[in-house]
Amino acid sequence: MPFAQLVIGPPGSGKSTYCDGMHQFMSAIGRRCSIVNLDPANDKTTYPAALDVRDLVTLDEIMEGEEALGPNGGVLYALEELEGNFEWLEQGLRGLGDDYVIFDCPGQVELFTHHGSLRNIFFRLQKLGYRLVVLHLTDSYVLTEPSMYISALLLALRSMLQMDLPHLNVLTKIDNLRNYPPLTFNLDFYTEVQDLEYLLPALDAERSGNSQTPEDSNQEATTSPEKRKEEAEPPSKFAALNRAIIDLVQDFSLVGFETLAVEDKQSMASLLKAIDRASGYAFGAKDGAANDSVWQVAMRDSGVTMDVRDVQERWIDRREEFDEAEREGWREEGRDWREGDEEGAGAGAGEEDRMDVDEAMMAGGGGGAANVRDSGIKIVRKTPPHAPHKTTGG
Repeated sequence: MPFAQLVIGPPGSGKSTYCDGMHQFMSAIGRRCSIVNLDPANDKTTYPAALDVRDLVTLDEIMEGEEALGPNGGVLYALEELEGNFEWLEQGLRGLGDDYVIFDCPGQVELFTHHGSLRNIFFRLQKLGYRLVVLHLTDSYVLTEPSMYISALLLALRSMLQMDLPHLNVLTKIDNLRNYPPLTFNLDFYTEVQDLEYLLPALDAERSGNSQTPEDSNQEATTSPEKRKEEAEPPSKFAALNRAIIDLVQDFSLVGFETLAVEDKQSMASLLKAIDRASGYAFGAKDGAANDSVWQVAMRDSGVTMDVRDVQERWIDRREEFDEAEREGWREEGRDWREGDEEGAGAGAGEEDRMDVDEAMMAGGGGGAANVRDSGIKIVRKTPPHAPHKTTGG
């Protein structure tokens, strides 16, 4: 039974970057993966597309044809065309066998909020036997403004109701949060989507042009409700609307967020673990479905997770320390690799090469190969035929 991810989200949320990164990550862990591009406007993909909707219909053809549609209307028309020619997609997917498939979808929000074509395509994929999970990507920049965050919550909730499939909401570019304006609350407040009434003062402050700082929110959290009521400024004219929207989101109690830094392998592994649980991949047979490797079975059984508090510490509170530790790890790995390469080359060296090493050890006081590396003496080894002359530092 094949599995698939349906990657949706507004423009600029990082859908194509995610597809490329997840394809590389799955290839590295031994899981066969293919990408299907369903975005007719995506004419410069960074990933190898196994199927491309532009082979069926292109946005330029639609905009220059008799329909004379604009970019948004052209994308909607293209998805309707794909729905009407679903046999083309079905035939192409048969050629992929049991590969894990990632569908890169267009960014027009109409497609996953109220237009029916994308939803109908997904349901027909289910009938082909695919186990689907929807990934709704959102740029983490929305956390910096309460109004943008509320809008993102509404969009995520509407998408979940429209798609009616296993669904994960993901905050992307989480590694850029340090470069954005400071958050009013800790990261877990935004990912768990609870106690949203604490956003109401921030929404009123944003409307009046006075941004609320983290210190203000902490002071307000420790103030009694009676005192807050006495000290509160007159609410804005949108206060009742803000309260109604917040109550709506909390009454459904559906929305929550995972986090993602696409260049961080721990973040990718943690997200893939959550995706596998949502799609049912994690509960497959131990002997595996089509193409499980030993690593994949081990990952299914492991507890690879990344708590949101760890994400806060890694990317916001102590990013410089973690970055420096990561760079030091890379340097150490590079030194080990170079030393292993030198030892491998030395094992096959001739007698003259060994004499050079012995002389260097004597000059450094003897005591083994470790002294050679620490002595600072340059050791010149014989180069193989047709290879450039190389000087190796100790």
